[in-house]
Amino acid sequence: MRDVGAGFGYLIQGQRWVARHGKQYGFGLLPGLITLVLYAAALVTLALHGEDFVTWSTPFADDWSSPWPGLFRGFLTAVLFALALLLAVLTFTAVTLLVGQPFYESLSEKVDRDVSPDGTAPESGLPLWRELWISARDSLRILVRAAVWGVLLFALGFLPFIGQTVVPVIGFFVTGFFLTEELTAVALQRRGVDLRDRLTLLRSRKTLVWGFGTPLGLAFLVPFVAVFLMPGAVAGATLMARDLLDEETDEPDDDHGGHDNHDDHEQRAAA
Repeated sequence: MRDVGAGFGYLIQGQRWVARHGKQYGFGLLPGLITLVLYAAALVTLALHGEDFVTWSTPFADDWSSPWPGLFRGFLTAVLFALALLLAVLTFTAVTLLVGQPFYESLSEKVDRDVSPDGTAPESGLPLWRELWISARDSLRILVRAAVWGVLLFALGFLPFIGQTVVPVIGFFVTGFFLTEELTAVALQRRGVDLRDRLTLLRSRKTLVWGFGTPLGLAFLVPFVAVFLMPGAVAGATLMARDLLDEETDEPDDDHGGHDNHDDHEQRAAA
């Protein structure tokens, strides 16, 4: 249980860090806003045309007696939209991180420099196109895993009692794990930790991961909240990545009134 509190603490620390660094927070909002517009357009399109799609894909129900075709297709339309919402929650972070790769890489590096005793940040040494390719490939692999979990949990949701109590709770923990993987990937990929090793690392500290990702996943269910929490979530995930790798970390300096203390770290390192 101690790790649960620590994970939630990193989530709060990340939000506090971006609150003190307004410029970084402003840049960090842009990818989330772009992704939000794309997702909103897709969901609105589905809401407007989802029933037509279900009707087109179920011609066998045309000969059924009333009211069964309407009830059956209405149920399928609701299921389709529910699955779309679930996938939106599970994939929003991955797509936002892909869209905002340069923004979040910069933010994560600044967090590393801010809390590193010597004022330095690990660098991948890879060109931007290579980092984007690795990020897109890994995000797709995580999306496939998340989709398998989503379909399985959706099917289990039809079980009496368990489907309405236990399954939603498991769903939030699964969502929290995958959210944390995507967010810590920004810092861990920069350190050369590949996807398989990242998953192994996160599984070794599941309670820490759940303490960070599960409340974040719950918050992401509230419309527009994900956009405003993403910069702080990336900052908090960077702090947690340092913990996972047992890197020495100084407390962020609160005395700079929203300015980076990178210069101070450089002076200390030079000394």
